[in-house]
Amino acid sequence: MIIKMLHEKGLKSEHAYCANFLSIGLSVASWFGSMKVEPLGVARADRCGIFVGEWAPTFFAIGLALAHYEHDHEHETQPPIRA
Repeated sequence: MIIKMLHEKGLKSEHAYCANFLSIGLSVASWFGSMKVEPLGVARADRCGIFVGEWAPTFFAIGLALAHYEHDHEHETQPPIRA
């Protein structure tokens, strides 16, 4: 139901996959940025990087679900092949 709504709003699997890779990059950038800024050091930087890094599997799962929905929806809308 949620995947259908996301698809109807125009979200495609490619968008979710791009968000997946961007969140991985943001996680690494956040970790390096926190290492330099935070006076508490590594523990705080690790938590910040891990928090953002947890988004990647969610976006990947949404991308997979959308890809399956798009594949199934594509076959439903195509007319049957006549010989």
